[in-house]
Amino acid sequence: MEKLMVRGGRPLRGTVTISGAKNSAVALLPASILADGEVRLDNLPRLSDVAVYTEILEELGGKVKRIGDSMIIDPSRMRPVPMPNGKVKLLRASYYLMGAMLGRFGEAVIGLPGGCNFEPRPIDQHIKGFEALGATVTNEHGAIRLKAKKLRGAKIYLDVVSVGATINIMLAASRAEGLTIIENAAKEPEIIDVATLLNAMGARIKGAGTETIRIEGVDRLHGCRHSIIPDRIQAATYMIAAAATRGDVVVDNVIPKHLEAVTAKLQEMGVHIYEMDESIRVVGQPTYSAVDVKALVYPGFATDMQSPMTSLLTQAEGVSILTDYVYSNRFKHVPELVRMGAKIRVEGRSAIIEGSKLNSARVRASDLRAGAALVVAALTVEEGVTEIAGVEYIDRGYDNLVDNLRRLGADVWREPEIG
Repeated sequence: MEKLMVRGGRPLRGTVTISGAKNSAVALLPASILADGEVRLDNLPRLSDVAVYTEILEELGGKVKRIGDSMIIDPSRMRPVPMPNGKVKLLRASYYLMGAMLGRFGEAVIGLPGGCNFEPRPIDQHIKGFEALGATVTNEHGAIRLKAKKLRGAKIYLDVVSVGATINIMLAASRAEGLTIIENAAKEPEIIDVATLLNAMGARIKGAGTETIRIEGVDRLHGCRHSIIPDRIQAATYMIAAAATRGDVVVDNVIPKHLEAVTAKLQEMGVHIYEMDESIRVVGQPTYSAVDVKALVYPGFATDMQSPMTSLLTQAEGVSILTDYVYSNRFKHVPELVRMGAKIRVEGRSAIIEGSKLNSARVRASDLRAGAALVVAALTVEEGVTEIAGVEYIDRGYDNLVDNLRRLGADVWREPEIG
């Protein structure tokens, strides 16, 4: 185990290139199971979650080859190997194996997913979709067993807007007989990315990115080549870090439209933002205004960004209120920020944040985005070294974080965590 050491007080300056989207990659890798030929994914990030998923695909009988930032997956010899335990427990996104294996083989046994432990995220909407398509779903000793003689299209209304359920139903429905309509579907860019891959494989999906998605099932899907979209959460983290350190950073290889909610809030605070075709320049200012932020489903301010945003709001003058309408208990980073001198209190779904000067401290990341929040906070500290334990969470979503921050002028390094 390692810890991240940060000596802050240095404005970030320079250019950082954003890698492929984690939230796309962990859905696109299992989507490859549905093909009967080679699938090549380009712009694939080097993350611990991707490494775990690679091992899972190999356990299923797939041949996987990594070439730079690309991966070639041959799923032709895959089998529906039961996976009640093991590596599936390490990933929240392991539930995508359910939809992919159900679509390809008509059966699957997958252990309930793990991953970041900031709030229980039930899969009831996933199960509702699978059952509507004709699958029998049972819970056997903590593993989900799915079986269907034949999947048939259906009209499915999601009671809660869910990215995971939307994608999982899309995966299974791509190989179902007839038309499937998903209503109240999630609209995130990662859903469009998955639909683009599936359509390149021969699927017939329309409406991805809107609240109604129509999927006309096909008998088979073939191999293809697909480039993963840039990671908007990673990009937003660097934008926030640039603002927090009063730096001047060009965030390259991004789709600015995916970042509109973050850009708008930063500008409201007083940060100067300049948008180009595939990059965004963030120029920090000496002082910032307090703002209120509401984390919502896309295209609103992403819940994945509320943790790093909390750190930035400690640098604003006045009192800000950050409310998360997606997850009610995603504030485990707050006690750690308080250890650094932040003046924050949590009331229900909201964090009330008073501008304050942060100090170095020993803190621990409790999940991926909480870890990002602690990194942003540590970069603002003017004296001392902040020690961030739980770096394994950060590695789940940030490709080459230390190297990228060093190239921007930050003084950061890793050390073994002893004891």
